[in-house]
Amino acid sequence: MKCDLGNITAYYETYGEGKPIIFLHGWNIKGDHRQWSEITEPFFQNKNGWQRIYVDLPGMGKTPGADWISNSEDVVNILLKFIDKLLPDQKVLLAGFSYGGYIAQGIVYQKPEIVDGLCLLAPVTRDPSQRTLPEHVVLQEDKELLAELIPEEAQVFQMIFVVQTRKILDATKAFNAREPGDQKFLDRLYENYIFSYDVEKLPHPFDKPSLIVTGRQDAITGYQSPWNILHNYPRASFIVLDKAGHILMWEQEELFLNLFSEWLDRVAEQIEA
Repeated sequence: MKCDLGNITAYYETYGEGKPIIFLHGWNIKGDHRQWSEITEPFFQNKNGWQRIYVDLPGMGKTPGADWISNSEDVVNILLKFIDKLLPDQKVLLAGFSYGGYIAQGIVYQKPEIVDGLCLLAPVTRDPSQRTLPEHVVLQEDKELLAELIPEEAQVFQMIFVVQTRKILDATKAFNAREPGDQKFLDRLYENYIFSYDVEKLPHPFDKPSLIVTGRQDAITGYQSPWNILHNYPRASFIVLDKAGHILMWEQEELFLNLFSEWLDRVAEQIEA
């Protein structure tokens, strides 16, 4: 579906009915809403009461980039406008992975009153040069699987994943087969990737049920840097998963979905109270 916001048209997909959840994917030339929906939609087949709204961020998936978008704060404002148009006078939940988690924090920074709960999965919290990161390691290697790949593919697979399985390899191949986004736009946006304000210091604590999940072996956003935002979220569970890198929803799918389910239960309890 398309949402006309005047100076940009955002692509999104929506499923189910109930309390709306806005899902924001990570930064990747081939990234789009499916980074979330392929994991969460099977889960929601047995969990009612939630409307899922998966958005393609500008320059990725089916949402185009635009010359007037100059920084990540513009992306936050696009999402705020999207929420206001699609769900006027409604409060939402936000679920953000990686860069999408950074955008979600920007929304909370600017308009916390419209957010009833926050889930951050391997979130970006600061400039890449300022992150505390572990060394990349592979904890579950499959040499037979790697032998099926050409050397370049095997090298990339080794660099990204802590856990190597057939399921993860098949998901990676499907991901790589997607149409790329707007590389020129993303390169320009990356120059102003970080907000002018500091999301590690919210103006006021966000006291709604929250969940922050990180990977112990995440060498991209890490687990130590996200810890620095925890004081902003007095109702947050902060979890560090072993055998999990940056793509932890693939490497620890079942455990993540259990945590995600518990977060939704906490949100539902607060809404009903």
